[in-house]
Amino acid sequence: MVKHIVLFKLKNQADRPKALEALNSMKGKIEGLIDLETGEDFLASERSYDIALICTLKDRDALDFYQAHSVHQPVKKIMHAIRESSIAVDYEY
Repeated sequence: MVKHIVLFKLKNQADRPKALEALNSMKGKIEGLIDLETGEDFLASERSYDIALICTLKDRDALDFYQAHSVHQPVKKIMHAIRESSIAVDYEY
């Protein structure tokens, strides 16, 4: 199993609903993507990011498939347009 975690800092807080809608739109549409969870930061501290994406995937091949999938590509484009920055970690467990 693989965890794919991405944290997004948005350029504009008004884009939170758009970001969450885009990210959640992938649920159940990509083979090998077992679970997808999103969350919004509520602390708004200096080191906080605004949105978390946590995906559970079957294996590394499923992660590669997810990254290239036609459902993921428009979401990635949206997120790149509205993010100030993002960080990610991928690990097996």
